[in-house]
Amino acid sequence: MTNKLKILRAEHNLTQEDLAEKIGVTRQTIFAIEKNKYSPTLELAFKLSKLFKQPIESIFNYS
Repeated sequence: MTNKLKILRAEHNLTQEDLAEKIGVTRQTIFAIEKNKYSPTLELAFKLSKLFKQPIESIFNYS
């Protein structure tokens, strides 16, 4: 699964730490998602979708 989390984070001027704090995870979790080493839970995907006001499908691309 690929994602555009790093791009969205940059567009919103958020550090990994800032984003992690906003959605209740660690900075390491954000790093792992951005590097495609961790697939987020559905709950986490919804939190990101709500925060960035984008559908989950536009943030994550399941190939």
